[in-house]
Amino acid sequence: MQPLKNITILWDFDGTLFDTYPMYTALFQKVIKEEVRDEEVYQQLKVSFTHAANYFHLSEADVAKVRQLESEWPTSQVAPFPYLETVLKNVGKNVIMTHKARQETERILGEHGWLRYFTEIVSGDDGFPRKPDPAAYEYLHKKHTIDLVVGDRLLDIIPGKKIGAQTCLFQNNEQGADFYLDSYHNFYDKVGKHFSTLTR
Repeated sequence: MQPLKNITILWDFDGTLFDTYPMYTALFQKVIKEEVRDEEVYQQLKVSFTHAANYFHLSEADVAKVRQLESEWPTSQVAPFPYLETVLKNVGKNVIMTHKARQETERILGEHGWLRYFTEIVSGDDGFPRKPDPAAYEYLHKKHTIDLVVGDRLLDIIPGKKIGAQTCLFQNNEQGADFYLDSYHNFYDKVGKHFSTLTR
């Protein structure tokens, strides 16, 4: 991949950097009080964690149990998506905006030695409204000038549009993004080359 040292990318975390949905599916199955197929749990989680919790009528205690189990889940079993590290190494600046707790976010990144790739992380602990509210994106854009937003759900890219950034949906073909990507192996050809002449 050719270096793209002039661009800044804002990344979502779950389902974009790391394939965490299988973990969350397993954790939800431990607290859901009815028999549900994994595929249905996964589908609801892809909308959002909060949506899935409401859909399956989880109580506050149930959600707290999921979060506790998440903190005990082996980070070695949470895998980053293939070829992604090559992208992170070749981009000028990477930042994260996630609703995930900072401790969990940094725990997983640290396991894989990836903390060094990110200039700043805005997490669920930082008090910003939940996506698609653009407040956290506006904060990061003011500090770092975001060129591209990458996420796996529409609610990840809607605030990207509001700050004037280009947007990319990962493993999601819903309408609304500027770019679509099924594998980071194709990042430069499908997305990166469009930024190759960008200058600050």
